Amino acid sequence: MPTTDVVRRSAASGFAPMVRGLLAILACTSLGLSAAPPALPQARDLAADARLMEADGLPMVVLYSQAGCHYCEQARDYLGPMAQSSTRALFRQIDLDSDAPLTDFAGRPSTHREFTRAHEVRFTPTVVIYDARGRPVGEPIVGMTLPDFYAQYVDNAIDAAHEKNR
Repeated sequence: MPTTDVVRRSAASGFAPMVRGLLAILACTSLGLSAAPPALPQARDLAADARLMEADGLPMVVLYSQAGCHYCEQARDYLGPMAQSSTRALFRQIDLDSDAPLTDFAGRPSTHREFTRAHEVRFTPTVVIYDARGRPVGEPIVGMTLPDFYAQYVDNAIDAAHEKNR
């Protein structure tokens, strides 16, 4: 059977719309148009964030990260979508190898690197939940020990922070 007959029969059977859709998906994927997980907002002014947290009764989830950390990328894959959809916490990222300016919770100028050292964060990824006064709430989540449960660990830590605020 010639190829044109196969195409005509496929089109007549309703197969053509499916093929066009599949080709569109393949084109988007090959062009790099697939959706990447949303990025976490970089911490810039924790004192201003603390005022928002106080007003809205929210804790802050901070991912301590660094360049080249594969596990940090995995953590962002979980935390990025959580940050986009959550109304229960603010999400920020602090890079321990960055000298980007940062205002700490007390309003003092600092950098990401200095803030990380002051809070004795040595391993990445590390997630710390903070209250509106800049105090850690609960134990930090260090590493990516069980990626399948990572989002649940963060959700549980946010729940615990809300319990402490009551």
